[in-house]
Amino acid sequence: MLLGGFSLLNGSVMAANLAVSAVDERAAVVENLALALLPLNGPVPAGPKAAEIGQENKTFIPLVSVVQTGTAISFPNRDTVRHHVYSFSPAKTFELKLYAGTPAKPVTFNEPGLVVLGCNIHDHMVAYVMVANTPWQAVTDAQGRAEFKDVPAGEYDLQYWHPRWAGRAELPRVRVNLERDGKMRLVITDKP
Repeated sequence: MLLGGFSLLNGSVMAANLAVSAVDERAAVVENLALALLPLNGPVPAGPKAAEIGQENKTFIPLVSVVQTGTAISFPNRDTVRHHVYSFSPAKTFELKLYAGTPAKPVTFNEPGLVVLGCNIHDHMVAYVMVANTPWQAVTDAQGRAEFKDVPAGEYDLQYWHPRWAGRAELPRVRVNLERDGKMRLVITDKP
């Protein structure tokens, strides 16, 4: 849900920056909101095609990731116990059976959508990956902020997802027009 709209500030016409702040319905900051700017026109450049989701203290690090379609994610196990990482999500189904260390081959995420990760040994372990057809991605920090830098001017859909919506694969979108630097405030409610 968008609140407060999109405000334009002075900036470059060719490229722009977008600062996003996320809050909930009580105005508390929202950390770990996955964000992706999807261009409505023009080619989508390739971004980094490698990422990492580690396991430390029987926890996935980070909890929330955003990657571009086609990214290979490695899953290093830094714990002293073995893990069995899996996903049964429609956007990516896979299993890394009981292992220690780092599997020899990373897992490539070729389809856009939400992927929920789990550990077959430690049921409390969960992480989320939003896969999007764009290199412009971010996750909000502990202050509920994220920033996109040097994004080509134009019209975009800002796609987003938060763990409070676990069990729902809907990826809401809001339209933004980046002609200059801007700020945006998103209000995240219990329903996407």
